[in-house]
Amino acid sequence: MHGKPRPTADPARALSAMDHLIAAHVIGQQELARRLGVNVTDLTCFTFVLEAGDDLLTAGDLAARAHVTTGAVTGILNRLERAGYVTRRPDPDDRRRVRVAAVPEAVTRVEAVYAGHYRRLTELFADYTPAELATLTDWFTRATALAHEYLEKLNRNDSADSADPC
Repeated sequence: MHGKPRPTADPARALSAMDHLIAAHVIGQQELARRLGVNVTDLTCFTFVLEAGDDLLTAGDLAARAHVTTGAVTGILNRLERAGYVTRRPDPDDRRRVRVAAVPEAVTRVEAVYAGHYRRLTELFADYTPAELATLTDWFTRATALAHEYLEKLNRNDSADSADPC
């Protein structure tokens, strides 16, 4: 398979394209969350539960992934449980902790809402060579790590650090 010809780009054009992608996805996530009857943060947390699969997350794991406090994650889990998205199960190794499991019917609902978009993205990825996909995957992974570092810095309120401002 050969990739399609690509337009020339420089960092400024790439940043602009990324900003447009992020904006479109933020708006899309808000609409998907609305259709599913939850807010964006709760939907994001539910996707973390889905990603974990059979390796059920603890509330603390979920708080760390979502960059929220354990108190905030309690509210998130309460809302997701009331909406029928998750159940809490006792941790078999530590009775003080609970594990979070996705409700199968909720998984089906969420997958149905995302199916068309993910199908179109998969078709888009088919336009790229394996080497280009490796580059995209590397970039997504590294950009995500940078975003998490930035979020942690913001959460620590390090914006006063003039050597490396937020």
